[in-house]
Amino acid sequence: MANPINTGLWGKLLFPGVNKWYGDEYADYKTEYTEIFEVEKSSKAYEEDISVSSFGLPVQTGEGQAVTFDSTQQGFLDRYTHVTYTLGFVITKELVEDDQYDRVGRMKAQALARSMRHGKEINAANILNRATTSGYTYGDGVVLLSASHPNVSGGTWSNLLATAADLSEAALEQAWVDIAKYTDDRGLRIAVKTNKLIVPVDSAIEAAKIMGTEYEVGTNNNTINVARTKYPGGLVVNHFLTDTDAWFVKTDVKNGLKLIERVADQFTMDDEFTTDNAMFKARARYSVGASDKRGIYGTMGA
Repeated sequence: MANPINTGLWGKLLFPGVNKWYGDEYADYKTEYTEIFEVEKSSKAYEEDISVSSFGLPVQTGEGQAVTFDSTQQGFLDRYTHVTYTLGFVITKELVEDDQYDRVGRMKAQALARSMRHGKEINAANILNRATTSGYTYGDGVVLLSASHPNVSGGTWSNLLATAADLSEAALEQAWVDIAKYTDDRGLRIAVKTNKLIVPVDSAIEAAKIMGTEYEVGTNNNTINVARTKYPGGLVVNHFLTDTDAWFVKTDVKNGLKLIERVADQFTMDDEFTTDNAMFKARARYSVGASDKRGIYGTMGA
């Protein structure tokens, strides 16, 4: 455990004369993971989402012949095992008593809340940061973005741009086409629509040009920019994405990327009996992951 925050670490708090304290009151971006993840509550140690297969196409049947019967079955299982996250700090009784600026008092819950929130943003964003990283696999045995997601009934499908490419008008048009061709587990077409474009800060300006330009971007052509009309959820800039040229598309498929909250952020404090030191802690318990991978599409860039 780290040493208590004491008068030796904050000597200037004990004397008047300091004009300004700075460095712990920066503005934060609004919550970003809720733009990408479905947020659910849980009352169990873990949650499980299981895919199902559907029926195939009807079979041509001759006169007097028997009906062909089909079957369905459960498919891949994605388990969300909730993880506990904590953080705390201890302040000596003497520092609490002698603080001339009430600086210690103001940083009690505020600083912890900020750290807990950033932890949740990073844990959520890492689902996308590791979208093609070997070892980070899901119920179907492959990574989040893959050209070989297996179907329970056989065969594979892809939610990965076939040829890796940086963000462009043409790439967004191809993403729309690929998503419009999605099928279910038995190969039947499903009505999936593109919703939100998700980019890191590094691509935000280029993405804004594409999404905000009525005509083809960077040309004199009198041709409409079709891509901007195909993403009704608009542009989402996530400041916790680490790959500078990766980009993703959130579709309207339900049960895609999920954050399941078992215990919301809790903040508690107490005094240690033997020292009178003030102890502060924060705790949360949640899990992040992906169930139906048709809920996300993308590429890690060229």
